Amino acid sequence: MIKKSKESGNTRGNKLPTLEITLPLPPSINVQYATVEGKRTLTETARKWKRQVERRVEQMEEEEVLTDEMLTAFTQNYLSVFMQFFFPSPHRRDLDGGLKIALDALCEALHLNDNRVVEIHLQKRIDPLDPRVEVFLEGVNDWVFDEQYVLLEDNPAQVKKVGN
Repeated sequence: MIKKSKESGNTRGNKLPTLEITLPLPPSINVQYATVEGKRTLTETARKWKRQVERRVEQMEEEEVLTDEMLTAFTQNYLSVFMQFFFPSPHRRDLDGGLKIALDALCEALHLNDNRVVEIHLQKRIDPLDPRVEVFLEGVNDWVFDEQYVLLEDNPAQVKKVGN
């Protein structure tokens, strides 16, 4: 299910877009990774799931639910993510097990750097008839880190506090 995205009325009251997308439930963390020749790699199951996410995003672009203007706004601002995981049963999976693959897949499909995500909220729900993850992504233009720092040289250890 794909819901129409909005450009106003998001939780922060700013005019940045909000993207709402329902995705299939990601594979369990236990089947997301395998060790091949001593290296950790995504399994075929995980790669297949990520391709499903990519196809969903492409579908949204084709239907003009997701526009270039929205993508530009997401690229130029910090991001807030809210995910509701609907599991088939309450105790078989951890809430956080699908976070990384879901966030990585969505950000890759949207061509966003996930280091722009400054806020994440997760919620565990139960729906044995329709397991899924509902994702709400919104731009945040009013985010300020606790303290501001300026890099003095190429060495990240050498920073200068700005302000008070």
